Amino acid sequence: MGPVLAGVLQLLALVGALALVYIPVGNYMARVYSSDKHLRVEKWIYKGIGANPNAEMTWPAYLRGVLAFSAVSVLFLYLLQRLQGVLPGSLGFSSVNPAQSFNTAVSFVTNTNWQSYYGEQTMGHVVQTAGLAVQNFLSAAVGMAVAVALVRGFVRSRTGELGNFWTDLVRSTLRILVPLAVVAAVILVACGAIQNFSGIHEVGQFMGGSQQWNGGAVASQEAIKELGTNGGGYFNANSAHPFENPTPFTNLFEIFLILIIPFCLTRTFGVLVGSVKQGYAILATMFTIWLGFVALMMWTEFAHHGPALQAAGGAMEGKEVRFGIGGSSLFAVSTTLTSTGAVDSFHSSFTGLGGGITMLSMMLGEIAPGGTGSGLYGILIMAIIAVFIAGLMVGRTPEYLGKKIGAREIKLAACYILITPALVLVLSAISLALPTPPNSMLNSGAHGFSEVLYAFTSAANNNGSAFAGLNANTDWYNTMTGVAMLLGRFLPMIFVLALAGSLAEQKPVPVTAGTLRTEKPLFTGLLVGAILIITGLTYFPALALGPLAEGLAS
Repeated sequence: MGPVLAGVLQLLALVGALALVYIPVGNYMARVYSSDKHLRVEKWIYKGIGANPNAEMTWPAYLRGVLAFSAVSVLFLYLLQRLQGVLPGSLGFSSVNPAQSFNTAVSFVTNTNWQSYYGEQTMGHVVQTAGLAVQNFLSAAVGMAVAVALVRGFVRSRTGELGNFWTDLVRSTLRILVPLAVVAAVILVACGAIQNFSGIHEVGQFMGGSQQWNGGAVASQEAIKELGTNGGGYFNANSAHPFENPTPFTNLFEIFLILIIPFCLTRTFGVLVGSVKQGYAILATMFTIWLGFVALMMWTEFAHHGPALQAAGGAMEGKEVRFGIGGSSLFAVSTTLTSTGAVDSFHSSFTGLGGGITMLSMMLGEIAPGGTGSGLYGILIMAIIAVFIAGLMVGRTPEYLGKKIGAREIKLAACYILITPALVLVLSAISLALPTPPNSMLNSGAHGFSEVLYAFTSAANNNGSAFAGLNANTDWYNTMTGVAMLLGRFLPMIFVLALAGSLAEQKPVPVTAGTLRTEKPLFTGLLVGAILIITGLTYFPALALGPLAEGLAS
């Protein structure tokens, strides 16, 4: 079997698996968020934190819950790292320095999971399991809660209430993420991923010396790392490491885990708003972009010119031979079009155009299908923009799902789509203009520029993957990428929740003959075009200086 055919078959198998689970998982999540019953363990949690699970919240109250919970999470994870040297199960590792502790705490709480350290040489068992793995669940649950709050904004009328943040957080964690992660971890263990709490031991003899590895609860963290679109790996090689991702099957299974919740949330959205066709329209938009990017990535990596690349069957540099170009391309696109950040290959070694595709995937706002929750609310914001554009074209007040899109709503949506590009471009420019930060670049010229651009694109979009040619473990990059992650996560959430509150206060607008049918293929095409054009106009000058210049020169 040729490598191209193998890649296509993997793609078909992945699409088939996602299609099988789409309706049952999507319907199940809709029941979770619409249920008025609380499990016994949930009642214990509410009592322990002093929350009333039945109290409705306006958008400012909902936002205060999000920010307060996230602030406490950052502080807890920061202190856990600073105290690692005196904690049991530290494997002899010392406390993490302040700048890196700040960066890592912010990274995992914001669902970014950017890592500027070697996991197997820095974090002990307690920090990995009680700190990082726990945040993999909770940060994903926060994103899902905000997405559900926005959906309620469309559903409800003449009220500013969006539900209860604590209820949404607990249900997302206990009823959705934990059960799916348990099943996924068992499958990964059965396929060869390790799951233990062993210490450091020597492995074999390499070039006259030995190599040291430590064990860990890798399979369980790998499961929620992918399922929650987190990305933080136990080892520096991330999902290219055989302890985390041992076989081609586990590679495809991990891609499946990355995509399952973001894609299925469109079904949840359709059920909650009372029209599954609306969910299918959003799904079609996500799937069209995702499939198009996968096809482009495979083409650039398989068909790149050059005798060495042709002899290897494609651009194999930086890729694991057990996954090949097909599996690596699928993983790279899926991880950058979501907020996952896990990698099974070296993105810096992709072709110039291939590296550009990974960057553009993040620059879209990671909405195809995006992160757990963040992908859904991101693409709904873009749907509002698309409806507004359509309204301008026909001279009619724009409406979406029975709600008018007025000046307030479009201002909030515009702020949402502008904040992340501003963070990426401004921080990249500052880092290149100052005398010291460019010293972290492994390469010069267009590729070196791409390294810096990729880092801040990954941080501000809460992705977490790395081009891997940039030494980001410096005080400057630890601090500035941390700032980018914080602002890139919570400023957009402010606009999303404010928009949800504004929509919930409106009364429904009756459907007329002039209403734009947002469940039709025409709207799907308009939404795809709006996403690509807005992103292209925003980032094209920066892409032209980096990956496009490199790709055209090679």
